[in-house]
Amino acid sequence: MSKRDYYETLGIAKNASGAEIKQAYRKLAMKYHPDRNPDDKSAEESFKEAKEAYETLSNSQKRAAYDRFGHAGVSGMGGGANPGGAGFSGFGDVFGDIFGDIFGAGRGGRGGHTQQRGSDLGYNLTLDLEDAIHGTTVKIDVPTWVSCETCDGSGAKEGTSPTNCETCDGTGQIHMQQGFFTLQQTCPECHGRGKTIKNPCPKCHGQGRVQERKTLSVKIPAGVDNGDRIRLSGEGEAGLFGAPAGDLYVQINVRSHPIFIREDNDLLCEVPISLATAILGGELNIPTLTGKVKLKIPAETQTGKMFRLRGKGVKSARDSITGDLLCRVTIETPINLSREQKELLEKFDQSLVEDGKKHSPRAKSWFDNVKQFFSSKERN
Repeated sequence: MSKRDYYETLGIAKNASGAEIKQAYRKLAMKYHPDRNPDDKSAEESFKEAKEAYETLSNSQKRAAYDRFGHAGVSGMGGGANPGGAGFSGFGDVFGDIFGDIFGAGRGGRGGHTQQRGSDLGYNLTLDLEDAIHGTTVKIDVPTWVSCETCDGSGAKEGTSPTNCETCDGTGQIHMQQGFFTLQQTCPECHGRGKTIKNPCPKCHGQGRVQERKTLSVKIPAGVDNGDRIRLSGEGEAGLFGAPAGDLYVQINVRSHPIFIREDNDLLCEVPISLATAILGGELNIPTLTGKVKLKIPAETQTGKMFRLRGKGVKSARDSITGDLLCRVTIETPINLSREQKELLEKFDQSLVEDGKKHSPRAKSWFDNVKQFFSSKERN
């Protein structure tokens, strides 16, 4: 007799998500489980079908093989096909994957010992703008937990080793019977590890790790910016009892610069120029991150004029695109003038009025708009 389609068995579509597969199986398992249907061969067969379908479709590799080749694609992969699989130890045996997140029993809960991965750490690193743009290597001092060298992370005294937990018999889990449910919980004695330490290491007191400060060299790539993070894999806190270490995330902060402001890949700077330079024009030496460049100021330049120096900005750490340097000129009003200098300016200003030419087009336009504004007010 040919087997039913696994998707049809669970009553789901072929594009069903993992959560939908789990939900469908849970519903059928609750309905047909032998503990709830004693001496009902039909319910037992339905339960076996649902279990077989779930074990295949919940595994990405098996599901891919089944989608491509049908039942023949998973017949030799194990787990999915078990037509004669008799014997059910209770709901805890069946629902370990489904209820694991509720009762503390993950996929490693049955037969596998849990290990607590070390925590991730964060470190705030402040850089000068030049170092952030050009890249550098920085040494940082990090307080953290590291694996105990005396016991090699086991937590047991030298010459001894952890033993199987007597409470859970080394499984890391205990089972509690509640009616027809068998609930699986993390063992309170060994906390899911499956091992206990009768003779703890004197240096780490049985934790398998000690607290130290370590110095790390962090390579800062060129072009990093405020808010960027650099991940140092395995440089976080050591895990308990030899579990993997966490990661260290270095958060980049860039100090304010006295000349430049960074906006994405561009640099902005404000360049003050004298009144004479603005009127007559001239050349200025402009600083960049790679040296000085000449900036030509044309005659009759107005304040706020923006000059773009292409390719003099920042080379991005992500896409290798180099930005520009944007120079905004501001005309600086001279101060601390002598009487003679003031008189010369007054004569200069008078000469502009007397020759009848339009030397201040923006001012004339502004005053014309002001007159029109007040005229409209008077009419209203």
